[in-house]
Amino acid sequence: MFRQYQLRDFRLRLVVFVYALTILGILIIGSARAENQSQQVVGMVLGTIAMLVFALTDYHYMLNFYWLIYVFNLALLFSVQMFGTKVNGAKRWLDLGFVRFQPSELTKLLLILFFARLFTRYRESINNWKMLLASGVLLLIPLYMVYEQPDLSTTITIMFMFCVLIYIGGLSYKIIGTVLAILIPSAIIFINLIMQEGQKILDEYQFKRIMAWLNPVEYADDAYQQQNSIIAIGSGQLYGKGLYNNDISSVKNGNFIVEPQTDFIFAVTGEELGFIGCAAVIILLALIVMECLWIGRNAREQEGTIICCGFAGLIAFQSLVNICVATGLMPNTGITLPFVSYGLTSLVMLYMGIGIVLNVGLQPKKY
Repeated sequence: MFRQYQLRDFRLRLVVFVYALTILGILIIGSARAENQSQQVVGMVLGTIAMLVFALTDYHYMLNFYWLIYVFNLALLFSVQMFGTKVNGAKRWLDLGFVRFQPSELTKLLLILFFARLFTRYRESINNWKMLLASGVLLLIPLYMVYEQPDLSTTITIMFMFCVLIYIGGLSYKIIGTVLAILIPSAIIFINLIMQEGQKILDEYQFKRIMAWLNPVEYADDAYQQQNSIIAIGSGQLYGKGLYNNDISSVKNGNFIVEPQTDFIFAVTGEELGFIGCAAVIILLALIVMECLWIGRNAREQEGTIICCGFAGLIAFQSLVNICVATGLMPNTGITLPFVSYGLTSLVMLYMGIGIVLNVGLQPKKY
């Protein structure tokens, strides 16, 4: 379970980048919603403990229980359906009394571990259609349970993450080409169908979010938050208005955005820290992703490579979507900005993932 490691292989740079981004996030959260700041600090402390534990635990030992990990994940998601707490119409949380826990966040990490072992163990048959079908079924079960919460943004994130995992696992370019040949026309047909009057494919709130993005004037009520986010980011200019400012016209003080400490944290960043603050957040996220990819490239086994690339893909995708939503480049969808947005479960999960990546880095090819 525990091994002797060489201290020189510990990727301290990655830890520094993570802490720098987390501390910056804590400061921004304190400005956006002061009552949440202390909880985020607790999340960083708990995350640090989890990161150290996973960094020193041989990831091969964890992967030996990959089927147990998968079943445990299903049990967590099923418990949400049975005993979950509903907030704003979504049943995504388990109330443990002392803390509220969101299993779908942990699902992302658990599925990375499960498929890393699965794709490595059956590497020779990964391009077999039976193997692809089996993998798809294994993905669809937790995916459906997350979608039913409902949590469309996490569902999309897991789908993207799975694509990264199976690609790194050795999926043939012929199969990728075949899938793209099917998906691209299907996506065009799907978009045309959901644009029709009276469509039944999407829920009403999902349809309105897409239409508000395409036509913010006609759907002004639904485009309200996203338009205010764009204005807020632009108003920050180069240096921003400063953290903890009392400007009544700001997005946080004027309540122009609901829950600015989570999905629209980038709007608060742009308004209060300006272009420099936004650039700092993006650069730190990019450096974390690059470090994960670099560790994966030098991993001793393919399992380590898949884990690192999958986790890097998770951070990159969530960051891209969150920032694109805040800047109006994508329809509004609720997704957090890694290490910056408020969320105890999300932050601890990210630190656990960083810990596993660090452990992969402690076992490089040279040994």
